[in-house]
Amino acid sequence: MKTMKKLPIFLLVSFFLGGTSFSQELSNEEQLNEVIINSTRIDLPFSENSRTITVISSETIKQSTATNVADLLQSVSGIDVRRRGTDGMQSDLYIRGGQFNQTLILIDGFKTEDPQTGHHTMNMMIPLENIERIEIIKGPAARVFGQNAFTGAINIVTKSKVDEQLKINVGSGSFDKLRLGTTAATKLHNSNHFVNFEYNGSQGYRENTDYENLNYFLKSSISTNQQPVDVIATFSDRKFGANNFYTNSPDYNEYEETQTSLVGVSTSMIKNKWTLKPRLYWKRGQDMFLLKREDPSFSRNFNITNKVAAEVNSSFKNNLGVTGIGMDLSETTLSSNNLGDQNRTAINLFLEHRFLLINKQLDITPGVSLSYYSDFNFQAFPGLDVGYKFSNNFKIYGNIGYSYRVPTFTEMYTSIPNFLAGNANLKPEKALAEELGVKYNYNSLELSGAIFKRDAEDLIDYIKETEESPLFVAQNLRKITTTGFELNATYWFTVLNNTQRINLGYTFLDDDYYDTNVYASRYLINTSIKHHFTGVFDFTIAKCIKPSITYRYVERPTNTYNIVDVKIATELKSISLFFLINNLFDTEYYEKVNVIMPNSNVEFGLSYTFK
Repeated sequence: MKTMKKLPIFLLVSFFLGGTSFSQELSNEEQLNEVIINSTRIDLPFSENSRTITVISSETIKQSTATNVADLLQSVSGIDVRRRGTDGMQSDLYIRGGQFNQTLILIDGFKTEDPQTGHHTMNMMIPLENIERIEIIKGPAARVFGQNAFTGAINIVTKSKVDEQLKINVGSGSFDKLRLGTTAATKLHNSNHFVNFEYNGSQGYRENTDYENLNYFLKSSISTNQQPVDVIATFSDRKFGANNFYTNSPDYNEYEETQTSLVGVSTSMIKNKWTLKPRLYWKRGQDMFLLKREDPSFSRNFNITNKVAAEVNSSFKNNLGVTGIGMDLSETTLSSNNLGDQNRTAINLFLEHRFLLINKQLDITPGVSLSYYSDFNFQAFPGLDVGYKFSNNFKIYGNIGYSYRVPTFTEMYTSIPNFLAGNANLKPEKALAEELGVKYNYNSLELSGAIFKRDAEDLIDYIKETEESPLFVAQNLRKITTTGFELNATYWFTVLNNTQRINLGYTFLDDDYYDTNVYASRYLINTSIKHHFTGVFDFTIAKCIKPSITYRYVERPTNTYNIVDVKIATELKSISLFFLINNLFDTEYYEKVNVIMPNSNVEFGLSYTFK
């Protein structure tokens, strides 16, 4: 296969580094194992979890070739981010062959799903400057997080402890790209505050792909007599040309404007053996979409969603282990000139218990979520996690669980003449997912692997039954079984007292569609990744020069491609510089059918920190 010819370049790099004289570097691995995964009810160190979890640290984010969350997630095998342009202006997120509506995004534990459509899932991707780490949970997560965590969940943890500073960022690059930003952190009486603003703009890499993106972010931690209260507020305003982002018709010249905001308040209270974590938040989304940018009167869809939610999670330590109990209540509304005025009330109850047996080597965590939706009644979704730790370095684990997802308002009520139609009689999607995995670490080497299977029923897609069908109509497909496995390896080492890191990942997916015979499908059929290989190589030279290489090999039923991104960064006291080349070998490729991705392009960035 021609596209594989460039792969030996990276094997040679790995071989060269493998032959270099080096000493073992432990700090990065130790820090990762000490990370507490606290997006669930039972807080556990990363190394103690019996699930497939990937943690991207702030240091890894800083050195990566990514300039936004969408690009960063593409460096993780099994994560399929299908972008429709640069800077992640419109991206769909898939985990292990799922659909873009089936992944839950959380920010500091606040659930940010969009009831209108999963196409907006990535709209609230806050700038990398604000992120402390990203927790990626693959596999069935409905019993932990509820609806939308059908194939997994991603929790973005924002920075809370930042030294007092004022930081200015500027950047420029291909396609008339301009990036401006400022970050300020300060400590006042009994409180810490972190503020960030960022502007991204470009004229686009092809006709009608220009964009402007504004992001505002505020996080404050206020000390009280009891426990600190955290307040988060973020707002994203995006305007972008969407040439063939959603349709393939040459007659259309699509355009979209979105606004997304989140305001949340949370705290954590610990007393004796009890931990209580309440949250209260409001999320708002606004979307204006034109089929013809130059003629708004032809087709203009305008939607406003609001979600108000309260949740409380608690855990209790006892002689039998740890019990987790949670509840969340939300009220969601939609006002739309195309989808009508809709509302949905949801109540979710969660119960789980973690048993520790055989000198704490065996952990067993059964749990269940009970969900009520005002338009879909009650649903119950049990699950079980089991892990056995042979030593501090070696652990096997397995989990099984039911997942579900209720239809979005777009899937139920959309109506675009001669193109797309919703279906008010849709049923929730359901799946039974199973996973068996292993984790091993020794000194600076970390290895993991998992095999998995997902039997999904009533999956929702827009389909044409025959060639003569006038519309794509939302339907519950009968059944799809996805099987696969993934392998990951990370190695830290030092060369001349400089820390280096290599991360390799591979995911294989196979879909069985049984007797689902349709003429055309918009999302589910013949689009999943078959083979996905990722390689990240982070180097340090003379303490201050940090080259980084990211490699992706992707094989889909529709196309196959290799992509290489390269960045060189340096820090000199208060000044930081980077030079980035995306798509180094100028590969022609498509992540979404009929939307060609940019050719080779560059970006330069500079930041200065006042302390």
